[in-house]
Amino acid sequence: MLKKISYLLIAIFYMGPAFAQVPKQKPNMVIILADDMGFSDIGCFGSEISTPNIDRLAREGLKMTQFYNAGRCCPSRAALLTGLYPHQAGVGDMVKYKGSPAYQGYLNEHSATIAELLKDEAGYNTIVSGKWHVGLQQSALAYNRGFDKSFTMLNNGSSYFNSAPLYNDGSKITFMLNDREITRSDTSKYLTQAITDFAIKSLDEIKDQQKPFFMYVAYNAPHWPIQALPEDIAKFKGRYLRGWDVLRKQHYEKQLAIGIIKKQWQLSAWDKRAPAWDSLSPEEKDKWDTRMAIYAAMVYRMDACIGEIMSKLKQLGKDKNTIVLFASDNGGSADEVKSLSTVIQKNGSPGSVNSIDSYEIPWANVSNTPFKLFKRNTHEGGIATPLIAWYPGHIKAMSSNDSPGHLIDLMPTCLELAGISYPTQFKNRQLTPLAGISLVNAFKRKSYTGNETLFWEHEGSRAIRKGHWKLVAEIGEPWELYDLEADRSEINNLAGKYPDKVKALEAEYLGWAKKVGVVDWNTIKGL
Repeated sequence: MLKKISYLLIAIFYMGPAFAQVPKQKPNMVIILADDMGFSDIGCFGSEISTPNIDRLAREGLKMTQFYNAGRCCPSRAALLTGLYPHQAGVGDMVKYKGSPAYQGYLNEHSATIAELLKDEAGYNTIVSGKWHVGLQQSALAYNRGFDKSFTMLNNGSSYFNSAPLYNDGSKITFMLNDREITRSDTSKYLTQAITDFAIKSLDEIKDQQKPFFMYVAYNAPHWPIQALPEDIAKFKGRYLRGWDVLRKQHYEKQLAIGIIKKQWQLSAWDKRAPAWDSLSPEEKDKWDTRMAIYAAMVYRMDACIGEIMSKLKQLGKDKNTIVLFASDNGGSADEVKSLSTVIQKNGSPGSVNSIDSYEIPWANVSNTPFKLFKRNTHEGGIATPLIAWYPGHIKAMSSNDSPGHLIDLMPTCLELAGISYPTQFKNRQLTPLAGISLVNAFKRKSYTGNETLFWEHEGSRAIRKGHWKLVAEIGEPWELYDLEADRSEINNLAGKYPDKVKALEAEYLGWAKKVGVVDWNTIKGL
C-alpha cells in the first residue's frame, strides 16, 4: 500500500503542471486620451454631441466624476505616462527648456513610462498611436521610452489632413513612425482615422502572441485647428443656432439629471468676455454655429474611431480581458487662433484643410459646464476631466465614484493590474517615487477615498485640493478658497472667512512647490 502511494506521489510530481492551478492571465490595457475636450463634451457627461461608443463604455463600466488632469497637454501627458507630477518628470510646462530641471521640456532620466515598466517587468507588448508631446530629445521619444510600435506626433497641434506647418516661425509638424520621421501628405486620411488605423493594425500584428498588451491611443481631437470631415460637419450644422446660453444651461440640467454633478453645485457665471447670443447678428450666429458644428464633428469622429478599436478587440477575442480607460488632457480651450500672430492664417472653407480656426471662449465655456475658466487654468474648468473605466467582469456596470483622482494614478493602477511593483531603479536610473495611487479598489468597489491631497501649477496658475477644500489662484492673483463639497463650481470664495485655512493650505502648497521645483512665474524672466 505504501509503495502505491509513493508511485502516485512520484507521478503527481512529474505531471505537476497538469494538476497545478492555471496562472491568472494578465489583463490587456488600453488608455485613450482626448485633447482639449471639456468636462461636458461627451453624452454621458452632459453633451448633446452623439458619442455612443464612449457612452457605452460608461454604461457598462465606471464613471469617475471628480477626476483631474494637469491643465494642459504636455504636463498631463507626462503625469499620465509616469505617475509623477509633471515637474518631477521634467515637463512642468511645454517642450522647450525653461531654465530649470522641472521645466526642461522632456521626460527626465528619473522617470519611467508605463510602457517601459510593463514591457520590461511584466512582458507586455506596447503600442502608442497619436500625440506624444513630452519632449523632442531622442531620449524622450516613444521608441526609446518602452513602446514596441509607435506612430506619434511630436507637436501640440497639426492639420487633420496633412503635416503642413501651422506656424510662421519656420518650425515643422513632426510625425514619427517608430524611429523614423515621416510626412503626412495624404489628405484623404483624416488624422483621427490615421491614429485609429495604426492602433488597429498594431493589434492585428500581435494577435497570435500570448503576451498581454498595453496600448496608449492619444487622439489630437478636438484640439485646434478645428477641422472635420464634411459629412460629419453636416450632421451638426444648424444645431447650435440655439446659442451658447441655452446649450450651457441644457448641459447643466442634463448633468444634474444623470448625477454627474451634485444638486448644490450651481452653474458658474457666464464668462464676461463672451457676448450674449441674442446680441449677435444672423451672420455672426451662423459663423459661430459652424464653428461648434465642426468641433462637435471632431468629437463625434473620435467616438466612432473608439468604436472601431472596441470592435477590433472583440473580433480578436481580447475584449473580455482588456481594461479601457478614457480621459481628456485638459478642459476646453479658450485659444483664439485667428488672433495669434505666430500661426499661419488660412481662411478657406470652415473645417477644411485650408482653414485654421478655433471655437474660442464662448463654446469652451459650454464645454466646461458647470465650471469656470479653461485649459491652462487650475480652476475646475481647466483641470476637470471625465474618467471612464471599462473592464468586463471586473468593473460593475453603471457604477460611479466621486472620490478625487488624477492622471498620476494611472501608472500605479496599471502596475497593480499587471501584478508588479514600481522599482526604485530602472536601467541604472534612480526613479522618483510615485506621486499617484492605484485606482483598483475603486474599480472593485472596495474602500477607496482617492487622493487626500492633490497639487497643480502651470505657468503661475496654481492650486491645492485637500479633502473637500481647494485653494487656487491664477497668476498675479490672490488665493481663493472653496469648499468643493458644497461648491465645486467655485462661486463662493471663502478666503476672507477662513484665513487660517488659507495659510495652512498655502504652506502645504509651498512645501510641495519647493519639493518638485516650481518657479515663481511672476518674477522669473524668460519663462
